[in-house]
Amino acid sequence: TGAIGLYNIGQSCCLNSLLQVFLMNIHFTGILRRITVPRRAAQKRRSVPYQMLLLLEEMQCGKQKAVFPIDLACCLSVYRVKLFVQYDAAQLFLTLWNLIKRQMKNPDLVEELSYLYTICVQEHLTCQKCSFETKRNSSMLTLPLPVLDSNSHILKTLEDCLQYFFRPEELTDHNMCFCEQCGRKTPFLQSMKLVHLPQALTIHLKRFCFEKSAYIHKLSHYLPFPQDLDFSAVLTENQCQADDIEKAAWQYELFAVVAHSGSTSCGHYCAYIRSLTECKWYCFNDSEVCQVSWDDVKCTYGHSNLHWGQTAYLLIYMKKHPQ
Repeated sequence: TGAIGLYNIGQSCCLNSLLQVFLMNIHFTGILRRITVPRRAAQKRRSVPYQMLLLLEEMQCGKQKAVFPIDLACCLSVYRVKLFVQYDAAQLFLTLWNLIKRQMKNPDLVEELSYLYTICVQEHLTCQKCSFETKRNSSMLTLPLPVLDSNSHILKTLEDCLQYFFRPEELTDHNMCFCEQCGRKTPFLQSMKLVHLPQALTIHLKRFCFEKSAYIHKLSHYLPFPQDLDFSAVLTENQCQADDIEKAAWQYELFAVVAHSGSTSCGHYCAYIRSLTECKWYCFNDSEVCQVSWDDVKCTYGHSNLHWGQTAYLLIYMKKHPQ
């Protein structure tokens, strides 16, 4: 089935879950299989893409139910990704992706990797006094969506979170910006418009928040997310800076969910992934892998009375009709 587990080798559940999400993505492994293999043994040991490729081959060629990702873990430790450490899945995803990109020598593969994962947005700042506007293009690897609004009210659906993330925001009082035309600090309107969405879209649900006491609190409330997501239907015209051809490709289907259970100080990660070749859902819980249903995946929506239960933290959507 291609659904092979990874043994936990020292609080490595977060790493294992993210590796499964990478390696079950046939678009990513298509890039990985074309990397330039390092010549020297020392270079091979320090190459994250090469060690991921070796792990993939071991998982596909072996007949055991799970494999030990020790060589890759040793490679990552060179870059300060240690074992026996509690990681945040969103931060570790960024760390792994940047290591992979930095160590790919082929510029064409780097470009393909970026196109596969990178979100492009345009940031707008408009003076409320004279209407002077500045624009800046930027990119990101995840959409970090708040699950509460500015008044700490619960956002009830993923679509609500997306609309809230792209809403315009007034910058007033101590948040005012310096306007070149006015020659002083004035109120500004800040907005972000979507320009391009990648084939593999990673959404980060910001369920961990700081309280006034600097204590990190986990938000476990119910937040449903759809199997099918059409961005052009969710966002308004003012929230998009893309042509009709680009927006026509914004039809997505859920590919994976990285779920967190437990507390902020003592938690566990697992991954629910839909096989792109079989169209079946699997739960990857370290070395244990089993086929599951969509109802099982929906159990990660969260529940305000079950703070220790499984809660979706990363959502990965795949384009239905890539350009």
